[in-house]
Amino acid sequence: MTLTLRQMRAAVAVARAGSLGRAAAQLHLSQPTLTVQLREAEAALGLRLFDRGARGAELTAAGQGLVESFARLLEELDAVVAGAREAAAGRSGLVRLAVLPSVGATVLPPVLARLRAANPGIRVVVRDAVARGVVALVKSGAVEIGIGTEIEPDPEIGVTPLFEDRMVAVLPAGHRFEACRAVSVADLAGEALVLMDPESSVRALFDRACREAGVSPLPACEATYMSTAVALVRAGLGVGVLPSSAVDLRVAPVLRTRPIVGPEIRRAISVVRRAGRSLSPAAAALAEGLLAGGGGAARPPSGRKRRAP
Repeated sequence: MTLTLRQMRAAVAVARAGSLGRAAAQLHLSQPTLTVQLREAEAALGLRLFDRGARGAELTAAGQGLVESFARLLEELDAVVAGAREAAAGRSGLVRLAVLPSVGATVLPPVLARLRAANPGIRVVVRDAVARGVVALVKSGAVEIGIGTEIEPDPEIGVTPLFEDRMVAVLPAGHRFEACRAVSVADLAGEALVLMDPESSVRALFDRACREAGVSPLPACEATYMSTAVALVRAGLGVGVLPSSAVDLRVAPVLRTRPIVGPEIRRAISVVRRAGRSLSPAAAALAEGLLAGGGGAARPPSGRKRRAP
């Protein structure tokens, strides 16, 4: 015979109540049913847990240590079950997320703030990564979801469109392009340029547009972080090519931006996950928050948000 959780709970309840009658009431059982459970527990263990008499039910010496152990095990089990239910409801859990730095600095923070306000038990670990890095982290299982761009078709990856971002020319104060409504890729080829790292999605898109336009500009400066690129533009070292969602542009009002045309450069930002794998409830809550967008707070400037079909 195997000892059951129900029998363990019965033994703990009787030990705490001091009588079968009070324990049965607390467990919403009849006293005969509770008596049967105790007998079955003692039979499974091969020893007596309680001495029953006029003063109620008293633990035996052997029963004392066992019932204390039962109580600890049940408390731990109840905590695990409660935690699982919280996680299943999306109210707790850990989510590992890989994100493009530009998106991590703009779209992500307000989404995380709303997620924490609604579900303070959810923790999110964020890893900045370039476009290829986002996909690699998702495929390896190092993160559960990613926010990336320029994602090649891959049967191992599921992609849900989030929004579209466009590239803009970021102008040093007083630059002649301020008189223009837009700037062509060919025009930029003749300028000192502040460009992103060649491994970034922003740089890959600009290089592709230059090839289409038949020009080969040489960067005056290259930067890994957009905050660095904006600082270089502010110092007058060149015209920057950055996504319109770059958060630093909001805190650098002295700088002006102009759309890039001929060709226009856009990038689709998407939520990435492993195909055929269920998201944890916490990750699903984060993904839902990203897709919901929450209005203008989560939408990058000049970007167009798209919902998944």
